[in-house]
Amino acid sequence: MKKTVLITGSSRGIGRACAELFAENDYNVIINYVHSEKEAFSLLQLLKDRGQSAIAIKADAADYAQVQTLFAESIKQFGKIDVLVNNAGIAEQKLFIDMTENDWDNMMNVNLKGVFNCCKFAVPDMLSRQEGKIINISSIWGITGASCEVHYSTAKAGIIGFTKALAKELGPSNIQVNCVAPGVIETDMNACIMDADKKELINCTPLQRMGKPQEIAESILFLASDKANFITGQVLSPNGGFVI
Repeated sequence: MKKTVLITGSSRGIGRACAELFAENDYNVIINYVHSEKEAFSLLQLLKDRGQSAIAIKADAADYAQVQTLFAESIKQFGKIDVLVNNAGIAEQKLFIDMTENDWDNMMNVNLKGVFNCCKFAVPDMLSRQEGKIINISSIWGITGASCEVHYSTAKAGIIGFTKALAKELGPSNIQVNCVAPGVIETDMNACIMDADKKELINCTPLQRMGKPQEIAESILFLASDKANFITGQVLSPNGGFVI
């Protein structure tokens, strides 16, 4: 039977690259979006034109009730979710002294609570089947911390801790939980980085370039595959050597 993957925030960037790659590898793909409806349905049409199986569902990962509906509709369509990729996230550069309570809460709700929400609805079915894969997307800044991104770094570090703890809890049920912490990647999220800062980041990367979304998607697909059945609670960081 065909496997099904749900990828949050999959209308653009790394999420979109994942959707295309998983579809190419014969998965049913659930495209999730909040604001980027045009991009989501453009991707959906692309996959359908290729004869691939996909649906698109609008839901805010930070909203518990919307996530409940997302999973209910997904299960109704495909029967089960074999792989959950918690990719939805936001970023913001701001001095800590300028950060508001709303800035902090918004970052935690989308980047960290969103992971909690989705896992809450994915895990019960995986437990009943005694199998499943969860891949959470963090960042190198969750490993090292980033100046002017205290809230972002904190949320991404929280995802790493969440991953390790949940992996220990679900391991006896044959469910693997892993984390991918990308380096600096060519996405819309990073398009706002000033050229001088981008050049400095590239100079600090031994491979002397930014990563591509497709390269991160390959890491995620590997962790979702049977080749990674003995890997759990780990942080894979494709970052071009930026962090060693």
